[in-house]
Amino acid sequence: MSKGSMPFNISSNDGIENNSFSGLAMPNDAVLVRSDSAQEIQLKAEGDWVISKIAPMDTLFETLENQLETSKKLTIDLKNIGMLDTSGAWLINRLVSKWSANGGEVLIKDPTIRAKTLLREVSVPERQTAPTKTENNIVLTLLASLGEAAHNMKQDTVMGLNIIGSAMLQGPQLKENRRGGIRLTSIVHHIDKMALGAIPIIIVMSLFIGAIVAQQAAFQLRAFGLESIAPDWVGAILLREICVLLTAIMIAGRSGSSMTAEIGSMKMREEVDALKVIGLNPIGVLVFPRLVALTIAMPLLTFISNIAALVGAALLLRFYSDVPIEDFITRLRAFIDLETVFAGLIKAPFMGLVIGVMAAVEGLKVEGSTESLGQRTTTAVVKAIFFVVVMDGIFAIFYAAIDY
Repeated sequence: MSKGSMPFNISSNDGIENNSFSGLAMPNDAVLVRSDSAQEIQLKAEGDWVISKIAPMDTLFETLENQLETSKKLTIDLKNIGMLDTSGAWLINRLVSKWSANGGEVLIKDPTIRAKTLLREVSVPERQTAPTKTENNIVLTLLASLGEAAHNMKQDTVMGLNIIGSAMLQGPQLKENRRGGIRLTSIVHHIDKMALGAIPIIIVMSLFIGAIVAQQAAFQLRAFGLESIAPDWVGAILLREICVLLTAIMIAGRSGSSMTAEIGSMKMREEVDALKVIGLNPIGVLVFPRLVALTIAMPLLTFISNIAALVGAALLLRFYSDVPIEDFITRLRAFIDLETVFAGLIKAPFMGLVIGVMAAVEGLKVEGSTESLGQRTTTAVVKAIFFVVVMDGIFAIFYAAIDY
């Protein structure tokens, strides 16, 4: 057997002599005869190497391992070994591994077919430990973290683009006869879950956000005696930025996490693999309807959020700054145009698409444990919110460039 191929062990009850030693405690016990020369150490195994014979000998084996000289060649003769089970093979394997790890040469001589099989089965390759992070160098640690994050972002981007392409080009079709097509029932079902189910929390959140923004605007403008123009600025910032952004964040936490959990649970139960077996495209069946639903739901929810936020701002200014609701509406009509409204609504479907893709990417990464499902769900929400904010910044730069 080749050098360093497997680990080994030995047995006896007490001392180890230079010429020989054996287990004396029980009849037919495992016996190991040792003979040394200038260049080689020979170990001859005899007797029955089974757990009932060698279990008490582990301490002796450790002692022998510490005394062996790896500068010499180790030969283990298994020609006369009697019965052998996995415990005996494991002991032999352990010694060979330790000997080889220290640079020693090992030869297994005349093993029986059973011994070969057992030694091969109990041999476990050494796990390669991941390189440890440098603790003393903050710069290298930071660079390593940034590199790992960049690599993960690249993988997520590629996987996300693959999901979009697969969903748009293939759809839920069978590979053989191409029947199936777009399932409107599934899309409507997910719109109902993601849009109608989210309306109450979107309205409540937007009412409070609109009121808070209006109160801060009125408070700051009060020092200049300009509280009457608060509706102009409040309306612009709510319609262009805040409502669509907060709606996307709420949907990422509510519908995005649900989507990741659903797809991840199907992955855990091997339902995704079952779809492949019966000839269906899992992306088309599971992801495509949800992406379409999110793309449709986000503009609708953003519009509802706009209305609710403006209502909250109007009520707040009516009681906090004595701005009549009629004046609030009049100033909005004079200052806010369709471009301002659509500046926010245009972003919504893209944000919905990003949320859906991130949820699908993390859902398809789920492994076979509930811990993995929880981690991927959390990661999906965090990544979705991050990319939504990044996309909002990209749109802001784009709008400024085209003077929109």
